[in-house]
Amino acid sequence: MSLFTLLLIALIQGVTEFLPISSSGHLILLPNLTGLEDQGQIIDVAAHIGTLIAVVFYFWADVRIAFFGGLRLIRGKADTPGAALALGLIIATVPVILFGLFLKLTGLSDHLRSMALIGWTMLGFGILLYWSDQKGPTVKTTDEWTLKDALYMGGWQALALIPGTSRSGITITAGRMLGYTRADAARLSMLMSIPTIIASGTLIGLDVAGTADASMLKDIAIVVAMSCAAALLALTLMMRLLQSVSFTPYVIYRVVLGIILLGIAYS
Repeated sequence: MSLFTLLLIALIQGVTEFLPISSSGHLILLPNLTGLEDQGQIIDVAAHIGTLIAVVFYFWADVRIAFFGGLRLIRGKADTPGAALALGLIIATVPVILFGLFLKLTGLSDHLRSMALIGWTMLGFGILLYWSDQKGPTVKTTDEWTLKDALYMGGWQALALIPGTSRSGITITAGRMLGYTRADAARLSMLMSIPTIIASGTLIGLDVAGTADASMLKDIAIVVAMSCAAALLALTLMMRLLQSVSFTPYVIYRVVLGIILLGIAYS
């Protein structure tokens, strides 16, 4: 695979993973719209590892608290904010794992990669994000995240396995519906991505384990590094913009892209 293609994949994954515009949808569209070769699952896993490193680094303080809280959970204690956060992240991840297994075992995942479907999900969930962002109250912060809220957001997160939905977009939408501020809804969404990326990356990684040669390992290293850098930039930009800007610019992008894709798909 050429260096240009690897860099393009890494940039697309890094930038779109945490912005509410769907990384999976963009990666599927890349070969369909450009004629480039399909990057394959190994490169997809590498790109996700890069974004995982980025979100762990950016939210290290929260990750550290959740990690030590998780150690307390293992000992049967949930008496600290860190333990509560860790438990919430575990609960929020269960729905997406169950739905992912369902799609894999039934073979439905192979039928969810059409341009028309991505167009509809881009458009529909973009409008839903706009509605929740404009109508949702701003009364809750991350410290008020309950297990009930975690399960609710996790249920919505499972829909992100449908290409074009956007994992960050749908969990931010759920967070705004629950009344979390824009910044706190985004923060919870990013923290929820960590166990989700680990789970999905593990499932895919087990399927392709042992198939990478020396040349592929070089490609993997390039994609991991570049997607990490791009994701850090996108995260920093979005979290800063949320102090003064709504999610409307992302909604406009989703709606315009959705309409274009539907026009192409049905032409």
